[in-house]
Amino acid sequence: MACIYLLTKTSSTNALLVAVVVAVAVALSSSPPVVGCYTSIFGFGDSLTDTGNYMASCLKGVVQCDDEFLKCGIPPYGKTFFHRPTGRCSDGRLIIDFIAEHYGLPLVPPYTGGENVKLGGSVNFAVVGAPALDDTFRDEQGTLTRKDISMKAQLDRFKDFLPSICKTSNCEEIFGRSLIVFGPFGGDDYSSAMSKKDIKEAQLLQPRIVNAIASAIEELIELGAANIMVPGMMPDGCLSVTLTLFYGSNENAYDPTTGCLSWLNEFAQNHNKLLQNELNRIRDRHPNVFITYADYYNAALQLFRFPATYGFHGRTLDACCGSEGPYNVDNSIDCGYPSSNVCADPSSYIDWDGPHFTEAANRWIAKGLLNGLYTNPNITASCDSATVNSL
Repeated sequence: MACIYLLTKTSSTNALLVAVVVAVAVALSSSPPVVGCYTSIFGFGDSLTDTGNYMASCLKGVVQCDDEFLKCGIPPYGKTFFHRPTGRCSDGRLIIDFIAEHYGLPLVPPYTGGENVKLGGSVNFAVVGAPALDDTFRDEQGTLTRKDISMKAQLDRFKDFLPSICKTSNCEEIFGRSLIVFGPFGGDDYSSAMSKKDIKEAQLLQPRIVNAIASAIEELIELGAANIMVPGMMPDGCLSVTLTLFYGSNENAYDPTTGCLSWLNEFAQNHNKLLQNELNRIRDRHPNVFITYADYYNAALQLFRFPATYGFHGRTLDACCGSEGPYNVDNSIDCGYPSSNVCADPSSYIDWDGPHFTEAANRWIAKGLLNGLYTNPNITASCDSATVNSL
């Protein structure tokens, strides 16, 4: 994978680089599904993973929703694949959906609502806006806007759910054949500080957030988790919502190759480095648990570095659904508002609505993960682990 990033100023090297990226894209596009590896997926995280919990929670009054419009629960969300809003913050499927399809499983249903939750099947506990730090910390900071959606709250719901799936089967057996997608977490914690443009506050939060994630993973292992995928942060410096927030920054702040904010991507990389260090420590303590780091950052960054190779054209930093501001984003007018607009072809865009990706981008990111290019250790080895753990 390292050869993809060795950029030089020589045209011959750049030509070779493009050839390598094209070869990788072709390999990804032809990857076959893996059926029979896992029997279920349990999801946790924020809006990048939520398949409908926030929308169902709002409608049922489980969480306080003070948005004028139901976030990710109104048209044009879902228009590409589902042809209706499902609560997913995209025009279609998310990364976790493509992971489920890859392993021959149904799409992972949200826990809240429960209509499609089957005993022994997959369940998703992720919620839009979920912070890594618990409610107490955020109350102290005065930044808590929605109750009972934090990482801890999701774990508590999972623990409440466990007895129901362990009634007829051995919990060890269920965990041995299940994949836990744990995250990403941290983005919503950082966004409060970033919205105030307080970078130092956000940087001070990083060790605390990563430690909280590590503690939650340890808790999952104590419950019996045997196969865990832990995503890192996305390249937030490439997202149209943050590019709009920091619009007008010094020219030197931008990566000349992608147009992304370099310092913000470095912030994400530092979070990811801290997270990988913690995962290494956890692996040392639990050698029988398969823990893979999902490199969302580099899997997504390739789309911005070589957009045409992956089928993205035009202004690749713009949001497909927005409101004519810089990068087609106005932070006061969300996608779906009456004054917003939506592009004709979401599949030609990377960014869907500012903070989230299109289905087309999610598909490429998932392919990169599932082929092992952007997982450490290689996720393709996890099926062997699942088979061993189930014996």
